[in-house]
Amino acid sequence: MNYRFQYGVVWDNFGALLEGALLTFQLGVIAFGGGALIGLVCASLKTYGPWLVRFLVDCYVIFITNTPALIQIYFLYFGLPEVGLRWSNEACLLIGLTLNAGAYLTLILRAGFLSVRITELEAGQTMGMSLIQQVRYVIVPHIAKSIYPALANFFIVVLVMGTSIGALIGVDELTGQAINLSTVNYRWLEYFTVVAGLYVVLTFIASIGLAYFGRWTFRVKAKIF
Repeated sequence: MNYRFQYGVVWDNFGALLEGALLTFQLGVIAFGGGALIGLVCASLKTYGPWLVRFLVDCYVIFITNTPALIQIYFLYFGLPEVGLRWSNEACLLIGLTLNAGAYLTLILRAGFLSVRITELEAGQTMGMSLIQQVRYVIVPHIAKSIYPALANFFIVVLVMGTSIGALIGVDELTGQAINLSTVNYRWLEYFTVVAGLYVVLTFIASIGLAYFGRWTFRVKAKIF
C-alpha cells in the first residue's frame, strides 16, 4: 500500500470544518429542545388526555418510530414542494429531526410519567394544584431525576447520528462540509479521520455539559460516559 497521508489540505480548511461542527451542535440542541417539548406535551396527553387525543398521539408515535428519519426528512425536502411548500434544507432537517426526537422522547417521558407515585399526585391535588401545576411541580422534577440519563444519551444520538443526515440534502454541517471539501482534492480518508475526531470532541463536550447540567438542575449524578 503506497497511500501517503496529506493532512495539510485538511488543516488548510480546518476553519470550515469547525463551522460545520458548530452548525451540527446548534442543530442538535434545537432539535432536542423542540423534541423534548413535543415529548412532554404528548406524554402528558397520552397519560391524562381523552381517548381520541391518546389515539392521535399513538398514531404520531407509531408512524415516526417505525419509519426511518431519512425518509421523513426526504418527504419534507422533496415531497412538500410538490404541493407548493418549499422550505430551506436546514429547515427540513431541523423540522424532521425535531418531530423524530419528539416521538421517541414521548416514549421516554411516558415511562417517567408512569413512574410517578400516586401518593405524590394525591398530595398535589390536596394542595389544590391544577393538572398543569402537577405536571410542572410534581411530575417533571420526578421524571427528570429518574430518566435524565436516558434523555442525555438520546441527545448524543440526535447530535452525532441525526444531524449527519443533513449532508444528504445539502446541509453544510460537519459531515456535509467534509464531503464538500474532500470532493475538491479527493483526500477522503484524511478529512473523515479528522471529522471522526471532531465528532468525538463534540460528544465529549455535550456529555460534560449534560452531566453538570443534570447535577446542578436536577441533582442527578449523571456519568460523562
